[in-house]
Amino acid sequence: MEDRVAIVTGGGTGIGAAVSVAMARRGARVLVNYSRSAGEAEAVAEQCRAAGVDAIAVAADLRHDDGARVLAASAEQRWGRIDFLVNNAGKTKFAAHSELDALSAEDFLDIYRLNVVGAFQTTRACVPALQRSDAASVVNVASVAGVFGHGSSVAYAASKGALLTMTKSLARALAPRIRVNAVNPGYVATRWWRDRVGDAEFEKLNARVAAGSPLKKAPRGEDIADAILMFLDPATRMVTGESLLVDAGQHLAV
Repeated sequence: MEDRVAIVTGGGTGIGAAVSVAMARRGARVLVNYSRSAGEAEAVAEQCRAAGVDAIAVAADLRHDDGARVLAASAEQRWGRIDFLVNNAGKTKFAAHSELDALSAEDFLDIYRLNVVGAFQTTRACVPALQRSDAASVVNVASVAGVFGHGSSVAYAASKGALLTMTKSLARALAPRIRVNAVNPGYVATRWWRDRVGDAEFEKLNARVAAGSPLKKAPRGEDIADAILMFLDPATRMVTGESLLVDAGQHLAV
C-alpha cells in the first residue's frame, strides 16, 4: 500500500480507526473522516503519522452530497489521487424486531440516509479519482444483520441488506477500473460497546460471544480491518461484488 491514498469514513473510532491505522502501517496515506468525533479522529490521524505516513482528519456529513464531495476534494487537493475508499460510517437505533411501533418512518430514513445514501454519495464523489488509479478498490462495511435480518433493529438490518445489494450494483457499474466488495462484521468488541454497557458488562459480553462462536473469540476492530485490507490487496484483484462474513463463525452456531 506504499504511497497509496485511502479514505476511511467514520475513521475516528471503532472499526474505522483500526482500518485507518492498519493501512498507515502498510504505507498508505490516510484521510480519516468524522462527523462528530473530532478529538478521536485527530488522535487516529496522529497514530497514522507516527507510522511514517501523511494523514489528515476531515469533518464531513456524508448524509449530504456536498459533504461527500468535500471529502473527495480534500484527498485530491492534498495528495492528487484516491486509491482506496472504505465506507465504514454508519448508525443505528436499538429496537426489538418484534416491537414494530418502536421505529418511525423518520428512523428508517435517518438510518438509510447515512448507511446507504451516504455510502453511495461518497463512492460517487470518489469515482473520478479512483478511475485514475491502477489499484482502485472500494470496501463497504455492511453487517451480518444485512444477511440474516437480525441485529439492533429492523431498520438497521434493512439498511445493511440494501448496502450489500448496492455493493453488487456498483461492482457491475464501476468495473473494470474499480473493484467493489463488502465485509459483514458480527459483534465487534469496540469502545462503542464498552461505552454502551459499561466495563464489567463489556467483559462478560465478550466472554459470552466467544463462548458461543466456533472460533471461541470475540472479534476486535483489528480483525475486521484485516478482512477489509484483504479486499484492498492485489491478491484479490480478480474479486469484485463479493461479501465476507467476519464473525468468528458465529453464524454457524445459530
